[in-house]
Amino acid sequence: MQVSGLVDVYYSYNENHPSIEGNGQLNDLYNFNDKTDQFSLNEGRLTFNHDPNPVGAHIDLLFGRANELMNGKASADNGKYVEQAFVSLKPPRARGLELDLGKFVTSAGAEVAESKDNWNYSRSYLFAYAIPYFHWGLRSSLPVSKSETIGAQLVNGWNDLTKSNGGPTVGLTSACVKTKYSWNVNFYTGREHPGGLKGYRNLIDTTLLLTPTAKFNAYINYDYGRNRDALTEIDGTVEGDKLLKRWQGVAFAAREQVTPKVALAGRFEYYKDPQGYTTGTRQQVDEGTATAEYKWPKGLLGRLEFRRDWSDTDVFTRGNRPLAVKDQTTVTASIVVFFGPNR
Repeated sequence: MQVSGLVDVYYSYNENHPSIEGNGQLNDLYNFNDKTDQFSLNEGRLTFNHDPNPVGAHIDLLFGRANELMNGKASADNGKYVEQAFVSLKPPRARGLELDLGKFVTSAGAEVAESKDNWNYSRSYLFAYAIPYFHWGLRSSLPVSKSETIGAQLVNGWNDLTKSNGGPTVGLTSACVKTKYSWNVNFYTGREHPGGLKGYRNLIDTTLLLTPTAKFNAYINYDYGRNRDALTEIDGTVEGDKLLKRWQGVAFAAREQVTPKVALAGRFEYYKDPQGYTTGTRQQVDEGTATAEYKWPKGLLGRLEFRRDWSDTDVFTRGNRPLAVKDQTTVTASIVVFFGPNR
């Protein structure tokens, strides 16, 4: 069993200086590292992993703000403090087929929960609002060629360990890995609301990763989602609607390894939420992020990040006034200490 872990702390400065009374002193539209004008613990993590040969297991224990936002503040039903916990089976004569059963992070998206494994420190809108964090159920992956791996998933919807609407969510995945590029496509569909056979939520997610040189990488990540509620009757009162909600966004990112210890990364993102279904406000919002990284030896990573967000409506807090301005500028400094066999 391999053991690894990390501690991720940061200080964030927000030009708008949102207060406790305004929005809880948060960087609006952020997730994970959203506490601002203060030192904060983004996450503490402890990982146990045994690769399937033919049976394996993986557990990620998660603490800090990342746990609160991923599992919810009242997160006992979603596996509080547990990001992932699944068993794996890789039959020796099954041509590389692997099966995982339990709680695991979604296959969608270009970013992950661990900040050290992303190019930028803060997460994109696509990670925060367009896709789920995790699933509970069964997933599979099967190499069908030297470069192509496909998979299927049968899970209990988005960010839930238990299901109350009588139907599972189906996921289909494809990963094509070449020398100069990789292309991932993920599709999820299923009933996400109580109320019979209606109320479907669909998501298409795709990421094209370009790797032209060993030092320079870039990617394009696109997400498109649709949700239709189902009408439900509770104590004689009909709740919900059958309106179709849509959201979509695209992120462009690039990273240059300037020296063995120094890297620079940038990201630009466009996100449209016309019915306010995911962000809570009808808006088109954009962000630009620049991140400088310095990697010390023996598992110590430092980052300094500048980010600017702007919307077509007043969604950002200034001082004590929520929904006061259309833009937000932040500067964040972070330190990540990590250990393990693959650090």
